[in-house]
Amino acid sequence: MTATPTTSSPTGATAATPSSVPATAGPASTSPAAGSARAGGDRHASFALLAALLGFFVVTLDAVVVNVTLPTIRGELGGGVTGLQWVVDSYTLMFAALLLTAGSLSDRLGARRAFGAGMVVFVLASVGCGLAPSLGVLIVARFVQGAAAAAMMPASMALIRQAFPDAKARGRAVGVWAMGGAVASSSGPVLGGVLNLVDWRLIFFINVPVGAIALLLLARIRPSQPRVVPFDLIGQVTGVLAMAGLTFGAIEAGANGFRDPAVIAAFTVAAAALAGFVRAEQVVAHPMMPLQLFRSRTVVITVVSGFAFMVGYYGLPFVISLFLQQHRGLDALQTGVVFLPMMLIGLVLTPFSARMSERLGRKTLIVAGLLLMAAGLAVIGLLLASTPLWLLAGLMVFVGLGGPTVSPPATTVLLDSVPEAQSGVASGVFNTSRQVGGALAIAVFGGLLADPVTFVHGVHTSLLIAAAVIALTTVLALFLPTTKEHS
Repeated sequence: MTATPTTSSPTGATAATPSSVPATAGPASTSPAAGSARAGGDRHASFALLAALLGFFVVTLDAVVVNVTLPTIRGELGGGVTGLQWVVDSYTLMFAALLLTAGSLSDRLGARRAFGAGMVVFVLASVGCGLAPSLGVLIVARFVQGAAAAAMMPASMALIRQAFPDAKARGRAVGVWAMGGAVASSSGPVLGGVLNLVDWRLIFFINVPVGAIALLLLARIRPSQPRVVPFDLIGQVTGVLAMAGLTFGAIEAGANGFRDPAVIAAFTVAAAALAGFVRAEQVVAHPMMPLQLFRSRTVVITVVSGFAFMVGYYGLPFVISLFLQQHRGLDALQTGVVFLPMMLIGLVLTPFSARMSERLGRKTLIVAGLLLMAAGLAVIGLLLASTPLWLLAGLMVFVGLGGPTVSPPATTVLLDSVPEAQSGVASGVFNTSRQVGGALAIAVFGGLLADPVTFVHGVHTSLLIAAAVIALTTVLALFLPTTKEHS
């Protein structure tokens, strides 16, 4: 006996899907028109999912592929550790600073239009990165890349939310979507090392064909329904200033110390802007980040989990890449090979993330993933600098397990906890927390690695800080609501 398909509304009420409405021409199961409509709907959903997956791929690839090429970039374009931090953080900073804006923009313009515009700008900025004649031009192009990535990320999640209204199907779609990030993460270090043998600039040009395919897929899906909301100018400006000031201050503090006037000014701007942002979101009629979102325990915990996840998952490659090349003498390709087991575990397990969530429960999976990451980072942080590379590569697998066990279920939990109309804003908040975690990790850890005399000590300290942040978040994740879904 087959149950009638139903879909849960944002309020928790249940509404019948179109397939449950009797067709005048006969049963829905035998109607050619109904079958054609379902097939068309499936195609549109598949195209939307593939486009979103490719978007996540290029966004993630450009966050990780650059790490193994940093020494080569410095050799050709110049700059010290601070310059290399800006090559990484210019992308991450703009990504984090504009994600809230982009989440609101996705809801206002429609996910398809916002995603398409972001992809076009991303591809053009990638070409600019590949042609950069100096470190300054590269950093500027990376800023533009980050802005475009910010437009794409929440729009990609909103595309999935709209294409898969059923919660269970959406959970599996998120697992497939996460494959884009998993493939980019697993291939990024090795791909960067291989391309670096030819020319490091190729790591940016690879985005051009991927972006073209994504845009072709996007043209074949239905337009997204926009939501008319007034523009929150005060919130946009204060939010960007707060994140930019915080990240800039953290990076420059590592190079010049906390007493440097520029650092003090940056942190002062960040604090004032943050206070202004919170106040604006309390009083404006249509805030870009409705504070009532944070009345939900689930939203708060998933947002914090996203932050902590990126501190470890994004901070580790930056620290270990520099350690392996500057202290152990490896080249870019050899460094990528050391990362391969960590990244491959995510690639292998990510397709099964949704099914693991259904069997074990999302809370169990998230807690287990965070615990493994914290343990892996702590052990690596206590290793001797002369530890065999095979052991280091094996221990990094525990951090890699966080990819399929934390990020996809946390994303699904978040999307299920908010109304569809706020999916763009909620995903923007979630991804902002992730990128702020990654940006601050690079800023703080880069400062700890800046002095060659204390470089190895800085490596250990950075990894132990990441382990502590994730361990505290693991405790917080124990308070997620318990849900266990069965197939």
